Amino acid sequence: MPVMRISKGKFNVKDVEHTERLLVESEKVLREPLSQLHGLLHYYVGIDRAAGYLINVSVWESLEAAHQMDTLQAMLAQRPVLEAAGVTFEVITNHETLWTIGPKSIHASWGESKNV
Repeated sequence: MPVMRISKGKFNVKDVEHTERLLVESEKVLREPLSQLHGLLHYYVGIDRAAGYLINVSVWESLEAAHQMDTLQAMLAQRPVLEAAGVTFEVITNHETLWTIGPKSIHASWGESKNV
């Protein structure tokens, strides 16, 4: 079953434009290094402008693959940039998938779990 890696940060809503700009700009330095990691299935960067939260969610083939993020220098360099802009981060967590809803296909590598 895939593993979801969650990184969540909080920022002052008064700084939403600056925070969003930093997140958009981060794609320039992160897209290629992330794309080269083994086992990365999906990567999402999102923002809740009203509540003042940002999130990075990545989906990996395995927990071992997800842990590549622990040492990815391009990613590690982005955290202080966001912290300097006032973002505070929660502890990064890795979640094993228990069930899923997705496209009407069955992923044999996901064991008995079927998407509906």
